Amino acid sequence: MPKRPLPRSESDALVHDATAGMPRLLEIMARLRAPDGCPWDREQDFTTIAPYTLEEAHEVADAIAREAWDELRLELGDLLFQSVYHAQLAEDAGLFAFEDVVLAISDKMVARHPHVFGDESNAKSAEQQTADWERVKAAERGPARTLDGVAMALPALTRAVKLQKRAARVGFDWPSTAEVVDKIVEEAQELSEARDRLTEAEVFEEFGDLMFVVANLARHLKIDPEAALRAANAKFTRRFGRIEDWLAESGRSPADSDLAEMDALWNRAKAEEKARGERQTPNSA
Repeated sequence: MPKRPLPRSESDALVHDATAGMPRLLEIMARLRAPDGCPWDREQDFTTIAPYTLEEAHEVADAIAREAWDELRLELGDLLFQSVYHAQLAEDAGLFAFEDVVLAISDKMVARHPHVFGDESNAKSAEQQTADWERVKAAERGPARTLDGVAMALPALTRAVKLQKRAARVGFDWPSTAEVVDKIVEEAQELSEARDRLTEAEVFEEFGDLMFVVANLARHLKIDPEAALRAANAKFTRRFGRIEDWLAESGRSPADSDLAEMDALWNRAKAEEKARGERQTPNSA
């Protein structure tokens, strides 16, 4: 059941106490959802808040990729608030409270790190510890199918990699990167050659197959495909911005140019970056 609200004077004191830490944040959330709180917050539920939770997680990843540490501090706060929000929704519905969330994750971390908090040896490689982690997770899931438990709401590329990792654990995997590359070439050729005779739905399916194999290549290369694509997006944005800058010097916009000129300017931007020693990495893009 929801906790009894604090008297207004105590609540006001806590909300305005900058030293109060998590109790202050929890009280702010409770006040937002209170009958006399924010009309927008009172109308929300798990479904309507979930997209904001995903958005905040992506903004955390973006701040890390850009090494924007002041922004990261703020973005982590936004992400923390999402956990607080969902916990308040759950408490309002009589499901669980924030303290139950903290207890659950604390117990999980202790149980999954017996080499730190238990009697197991800590003399393991990171790979061995990862394998142990997955073994414990599998035991916690109990009897289940191989691909059960991979969250549907994950970004598609990330979910593809996780599905492939699960399948690889039971031997369903190409033995080397070469076979993956061959499959990418095959899928791309099929899509290119058949696009004029396939239905829209079939082209959609074939393109999905191609993307799935590209995600598999990322896994074999030990690359995070989401991070790599974010870096590519940032590179494209940066270079296209230079094209706009150079065109603006002559009082023009991209709409006033043509592909040949913009392609030449793109190569100029690429050469400029190369001269500065820029590389397409998650932290420099």
